[in-house]
Amino acid sequence: MTTDDVLAIFREAGAVLEGHFILTSGLRSPVFLQKARVFMHAGKTEILCRALAEKIRAAVPGRIDYVVGPAIGGLIPAYETSRHLGVPAVWVERENGEFRLRRFEMEEGARVVIVEDIVTTGLSIRETVDALRKIGADVVAAACIIDRSAGKSDVGVPLVALAEYEVPAYPADDLPPELAAIPPVKPGSRNI
Repeated sequence: MTTDDVLAIFREAGAVLEGHFILTSGLRSPVFLQKARVFMHAGKTEILCRALAEKIRAAVPGRIDYVVGPAIGGLIPAYETSRHLGVPAVWVERENGEFRLRRFEMEEGARVVIVEDIVTTGLSIRETVDALRKIGADVVAAACIIDRSAGKSDVGVPLVALAEYEVPAYPADDLPPELAAIPPVKPGSRNI
């Protein structure tokens, strides 16, 4: 599956939005990928996550014991990707502002792949890596449906991206005039 194939699915679902958006990272962008509009369609989600599972299998040598998704954005793609990998899916969620594996136990040394929806700065994956390492997991890789940084974000482990789609993102105090002229909206899941 190519980046164009992935973006075609997002466009079919009405998930490529244009305007002035405040991203979860706090950066501003003229494009927002509203993955919830894709994930509401099980068939589209299955196509993307099956292809992501195939890429993970090709990139990660050895066994995978768990797929872990950061709540909330990573829950659906982690679950569906784990189904195609044939391993359990679990998730981390915020407790007192930090990710923790609250509802599940994981044996020390478990080989884990983190699956996220979209990567911009990689912060959620880095925080998930830290949470899992604290409990003794071996985070062998991370994966995402779309890497908005086109390989520039450092997530702390190897990153497998189904698609790379570089979209400009700017600090709030350094916006191009055409973006500054549009009122911003914040459609993401995390308050900054």
